[in-house]
Amino acid sequence: MKWIEVQVKTTTEAVETVTNILYEAGACGLVIEDPNDITHFETNDEKWDYIDPKLLESDFEGVIVKGYFEESEDLIDKIELIKDNIEMIPTYQLDKGLGEVTTSEIEEQDWSETWRKYYKPKRIGEKVVIKPTWEEYEKQEEDIIIELDPGMAFGTGTHETTMMCIRQLEKYIHKFDTVFDIGAGTGVLAIASAKLGAVNTIAIDLDEDAVRVAKQNVVKNGVANTVQVKHGDLLEIIDGKANVIVANIIADIISILAKDIKKFLENDGVFISSGIILDKIPDVKKSLEENGLTVVDEIKIGEWACLVSKIGEINE
Repeated sequence: MKWIEVQVKTTTEAVETVTNILYEAGACGLVIEDPNDITHFETNDEKWDYIDPKLLESDFEGVIVKGYFEESEDLIDKIELIKDNIEMIPTYQLDKGLGEVTTSEIEEQDWSETWRKYYKPKRIGEKVVIKPTWEEYEKQEEDIIIELDPGMAFGTGTHETTMMCIRQLEKYIHKFDTVFDIGAGTGVLAIASAKLGAVNTIAIDLDEDAVRVAKQNVVKNGVANTVQVKHGDLLEIIDGKANVIVANIIADIISILAKDIKKFLENDGVFISSGIILDKIPDVKKSLEENGLTVVDEIKIGEWACLVSKIGEINE
């Protein structure tokens, strides 16, 4: 089968929005090339198993997002829709950057091999290790292994925003907790929550394919007895309250979620929110505070931030 690669040149700030646009148009896979990742890892002790030489040679200083589409009769319409939506990005108060959309043809075998060579076992917390199902890994005594097969459609669980969520889940989850994972994707945060001791985890995603993949990964990791994966709109399909609510999405959606978090969070619980570009931190903090939440913890990796908030004012 031949695939069409749709390439969008944008900014780190807008990368989450661009990926959503591509997925909503029917992309079956993504590759994100961000030179900021190179800069970050060059100044830290972390190592990569593979770096595409083209990233080191690129003259473009922004982010390139590549979406992969099956050949179809309506593909031209999909590409036009993508272009129109990219042009709309500034209305969300985001910098779309160049916003250039180009296409090229690629063989399925080439795409599959390209995708897999980027994906290796990676420690993303003190204990949590993400391992692709086809890779070997020698387990250490304290390791919590999460086996993922994201198919060609979803993230590998090693993005900075996911790493920060995992590290905060390690810090704040206690045994017998209830966790709500808003925007589940592959289910990695829900699986991590269960393996860290949560006895009831509900993972929610708007994308039916994401729900399907997450359910498969939940079963692979042996946590189906404590993790439910549901298809729906954010908090609208949840009853009850959680000790931990985690949302790895984008800043604007987190600000919207903040209005309802108190209804679903135990009084001593925490709201872990990630996917926040650094420039958006003040906006998200303001929204959280306006809705009765106080930020008690904050970490940053590269261009991204993760905020942890609790209900009420925190005494110094």
